[in-house]
Amino acid sequence: MKPAPHPVPDPTPVPAPPPPDDWPVTEDRARAVQDELRARVVLDEPGPPPGTGHATGVDVAYDDSRDLVVAAAVVLDRVTLEVVEEATAVGTVSFPYVPGLLAFREIPTVLAALEALSVDPGIVVCDGYGLAHPRRFGLASHLGVLTGLPTIGVAKNPFTFTYEEPPPTRGAWSPLLADSEQVGAALRTRPGVKPVYVSVGHRVTLPNAVAHTLALTPRYRLPETTRHADSLCRRALSELTAGRP
Repeated sequence: MKPAPHPVPDPTPVPAPPPPDDWPVTEDRARAVQDELRARVVLDEPGPPPGTGHATGVDVAYDDSRDLVVAAAVVLDRVTLEVVEEATAVGTVSFPYVPGLLAFREIPTVLAALEALSVDPGIVVCDGYGLAHPRRFGLASHLGVLTGLPTIGVAKNPFTFTYEEPPPTRGAWSPLLADSEQVGAALRTRPGVKPVYVSVGHRVTLPNAVAHTLALTPRYRLPETTRHADSLCRRALSELTAGRP
């Protein structure tokens, strides 16, 4: 059955509430929060099977001159990859730029975008990392623990990790390594094209995360979830700041 056309969203991003009073403001406190929350990551659930339900991409765009961040959440039907619903939110940047702590800049606004959805987001695909993170707690893991949703990270580069080039065929992958520890997979989504870097976030196994990523990349290197969310947050930020001094 062909899905019903998705509703046309309100172009105005919803305002993200301010971070809670105990939101970290120092690097030491942010790392301590990562340590506290990392213990809650669930690694022994397979996650939803690919090809059913929904998959939601989340991404953010910044206007550093105004300390603005716009987040987008785009829900796709996992069979047809048609857009089911989309939402945006705008907030202020809540943490300075520190590699390894980017989640603290983005999560309040991403949560507001997810909460603006009226449908079940299903599995959430982050443009970034989960366990493939220096402290094993990237954005995908952080978001998964806070929402309880199954999450994966699909990144454009391997960060500080190493891997052997997988075979050039679509679907080939090799372990993404921190020394000898496997933290993800370097996955070839297009023949002969640079891999993407898949890692578990929360409530999904790595083989299932790889399978979801392949199901979401029928034509391009990056998942359709990421492509839609990236386009939407950039467009929303452009429209929001148009004409502003």
